[in-house]
Amino acid sequence: MPDSLTPTAPAPDPLPADDGATRGTTPPSPGRPKQRDAFFDNAKYLAIVLVAVGHAWEPLRSGSRAVTALYTVVYAFHMPAFIVISGYFSRGFDASPRRIRRLITGVIVPYVVFETAYSLYTRWAEHRPDREISLLDPLYLTWFLAALFIWRLTTPLWERARWPLPLALGIAMLTTLSPSVGGDLDLRRTLQFLPYFVLGLCLRPEHFRLVRRREVRILAVPVFAGALAVAYWAVPRFDYAWFFHRDSAVELGAPAWYGPMMTLALFGCSMTLVACFLAWVPGGRTWFTVLGAGTLYGYLLHGFVAVSANRWHWYGPSWVHGPLGEVTVTLVAAAVVTVLCTPPVRRALRFVVEPRLDRVFRRPSAVSPE
Repeated sequence: MPDSLTPTAPAPDPLPADDGATRGTTPPSPGRPKQRDAFFDNAKYLAIVLVAVGHAWEPLRSGSRAVTALYTVVYAFHMPAFIVISGYFSRGFDASPRRIRRLITGVIVPYVVFETAYSLYTRWAEHRPDREISLLDPLYLTWFLAALFIWRLTTPLWERARWPLPLALGIAMLTTLSPSVGGDLDLRRTLQFLPYFVLGLCLRPEHFRLVRRREVRILAVPVFAGALAVAYWAVPRFDYAWFFHRDSAVELGAPAWYGPMMTLALFGCSMTLVACFLAWVPGGRTWFTVLGAGTLYGYLLHGFVAVSANRWHWYGPSWVHGPLGEVTVTLVAAAVVTVLCTPPVRRALRFVVEPRLDRVFRRPSAVSPE
């Protein structure tokens, strides 16, 4: 196990660690339970709120340049932040039976359950009875679980590579060159987001302490302000779909050689904003710290609300597309995903999001001491 952070009891989140938990920087004393790191729980909760808010803003983009600018900035860093933290807590994944079991129960089973559920739900909500249920074609939010499965399985390779991050960036750059890459399991998006996961594998606690310094928090203010100004200027000039990392350069209307250049530029932009975001995350316990343990629930469940919004035409009234409506949509999205991360929701749905499956796996055989 790499130095520093000590695993705690399993905790559901969209960034399951090798045992599904965040870790603290100080080893617990003997006989005392291991403590979660409030900083990472806070970061995950705030990031999942941004995910939900970003999805809620999607129907409002065409009528508001300001919303589109905010949407672009949020999409530049919220998934990279999730993925970097996911990589950080994947350090030491060695494909042992215990960790493979955790990977199956914490990633594969939720993927199968929610991929099927979303397919069936969208059949009804979108009046598409012909929609197929395909576990090879992730629908809506489930792509992240499929990607996390692939990233984590390859972790031992990245931890043994001499230059893991340049290698991952090279793969991501090459992926943008060909439209033929990425049919099954949304592989193109998995490979284009790969550098963020690999970077997380390379990070250590001191790197997070570095971005949490007071001077960095102050510097983050003009950086974010500048990002918003640039995004507002770029709305009619730049396709924010580049930040989705799911298409090739040609599919985005650019020459093929443009893809590798954009990969490097977007990586630098996203990581700058991720650092600013982490600089503002509270390091101590807050009222929402406990919700950081339930972000997998918020992530997987809020999509049903988003699909329902389209089904019931919640964006139909004209006032929703004005300033008051935009603020209301933002607050409602944040409130909904907050509720979905609460302990009662976790207890009610643990059987599908975090099934134990003890009867499915054989008990590890006892090994006699040598």
